[in-house]
Amino acid sequence: MASLVSVERASLALGTAQVLDAVSLGVAGGDRIGVVGRNGGGKTTLLRVLAGDRDPDDGRVARANGLRTGVLTQEDTLPAGATVREAVLGDLAEHEWAADPRVRDVLTGLLGGLEAPVVGGLGAELGPLSGGERRRVALAALLVAAPDLLLLDEPTNHLDVEGVAWLADHLATRFAGPATGLVVITHDRWFLDAVATRTWEVQDGVVHQYEGGYAAYVLARAERERMAGVVADRRDNLLRKELAWLRRGAPARTSKPRFRIDAANALIADEPPPRDDVELMRFATTRLGKDVVDLLDARLTVGDRVLLDRFTWRLGPGDRVGLVGVNGAGKSTLLRALAGEVPLAAGKRRQGVTVRLAHLTQEVRELDAWAGRRVIEAVEDVRTVVRLGRKELSASQLAQRLGFTGPRQQTRVGDLSGGERRRLQLTRLLMDEPNVLLLDEPTNDLDIDTLTSLEDLLDGWAGTLVVVSHDRYLLERVCDRQLALLGDGRLRDLPGGVEEYLRLRRELVERGEGVREVPGAGPTAAGPLAVDGPSPAEVREARKVMARVEKQLQRLAEREDRLHAAMAEAATDHERVLGLNRELREVVDEREVLELEWLEAADVAG
Repeated sequence: MASLVSVERASLALGTAQVLDAVSLGVAGGDRIGVVGRNGGGKTTLLRVLAGDRDPDDGRVARANGLRTGVLTQEDTLPAGATVREAVLGDLAEHEWAADPRVRDVLTGLLGGLEAPVVGGLGAELGPLSGGERRRVALAALLVAAPDLLLLDEPTNHLDVEGVAWLADHLATRFAGPATGLVVITHDRWFLDAVATRTWEVQDGVVHQYEGGYAAYVLARAERERMAGVVADRRDNLLRKELAWLRRGAPARTSKPRFRIDAANALIADEPPPRDDVELMRFATTRLGKDVVDLLDARLTVGDRVLLDRFTWRLGPGDRVGLVGVNGAGKSTLLRALAGEVPLAAGKRRQGVTVRLAHLTQEVRELDAWAGRRVIEAVEDVRTVVRLGRKELSASQLAQRLGFTGPRQQTRVGDLSGGERRRLQLTRLLMDEPNVLLLDEPTNDLDIDTLTSLEDLLDGWAGTLVVVSHDRYLLERVCDRQLALLGDGRLRDLPGGVEEYLRLRRELVERGEGVREVPGAGPTAAGPLAVDGPSPAEVREARKVMARVEKQLQRLAEREDRLHAAMAEAATDHERVLGLNRELREVVDEREVLELEWLEAADVAG
């Protein structure tokens, strides 16, 4: 594939921090690269270097001639006086964009289309729009422009579950050709798995490169740390715990060739399940009794609008529930009703006498009173020691688990970033030892490592949990049950999880119901489809193919190990390393082809 951008031994310092340290990497045609790493670790700076908005202090950046680059930053650069039409469509005539299915798909996917606009329609002025609406407009303008290289900084912020699903499908489809490339910074792990063919991890000035999305990244990173001897205690290693969950998860995550399954199993030997549901339920029942929070024959309204009508919801001890729904369906309002913060228009709310309820809202202004105090003081103000399950943690230990290392605990609250303020909110909530926890979009502004630490804490937390989130991965990871607000006045159980929710939303759209049009929803199948199973001869042939491919994959794995070793020995020989890297890419490409052949045979063999 042709090179779009190449970076050779780039170094860049911001103040006393070395953000990039002799980094060499490149984006080729067909690459879809996800960038992960801790907040403040240099991800956005790397994106600016690729875009040409920031020159490195040392090193070289080369771009293909005539390369058209589009960048979505976290800053609002839209002109206040323009309209949505002017910002998104520019000077395109109506007959031009209306006849282009790609442009219509973008308008529907991000802006709700012409029938059910979510930003006030194409004629709406940008000035009065909210931050989330303006970000949708900026992203839509980029996708309509269709650059050769698209650089996105947290594009899923302010998108609901459907918007994230649409964006993942659009990017995977539109940036699959040999002349286009995509680099996206994201903490949304489902999105990363759905879009990325490669993953870059920015850590301490170095960019570690992995093939595949989040699941492959977790395995490769765990293997890297094992080989480096960084982690001594496998039971406490979050990467191994995460990998164990991925291996026990949905079939889509585990349909990997045999040699990869064996590598994963070797890393997670004797690893217990992420949480012991039976033991946690026993703890929760002891702490809460039988009654938690009940909403009985309830009616929930906002102004004249009815969000939910005549519904009953009984939260039990140890329930772990995820809430999904379109923006505006009333998820946050329902959480506030559960917390007793807003009155019901009709019906009754009943709360158990032993309930200690904590509610994480999307507001961080509650920390303004602590602006002049240190982080550890804000945490110890709640209490100095907390018990989570069977573990007892000090305020400092819990703060460290959520990303506040020793020096950072001495930082003044007023100097914290948005993500750090969110982490401090969570830390203070957990320090209060609640037994009912209501979380409204807890993943906002959190990096992947912090999310993994939060999930680890919640795995050992005995209580009732209700989570509102657009992060599908988080919902599947920490919740045992999911409910949906479909925008039709009902609260629906989702035995099939988020996939069932998206199906139900498509059906509502086809009937003209719901809050707004579903982004990217296609027609549903008209009736069942009968498919005959494979014959015994076909099964035997498929198993032969699987055995042959597994041998080929084993040889490729050995060759890949030899290439990695050779690259390590030739680290100071730049030309030699580039040559070995080309060989490695050939091996990876061949492996991907073989993996697809293995998966096709596995589908037949069963």
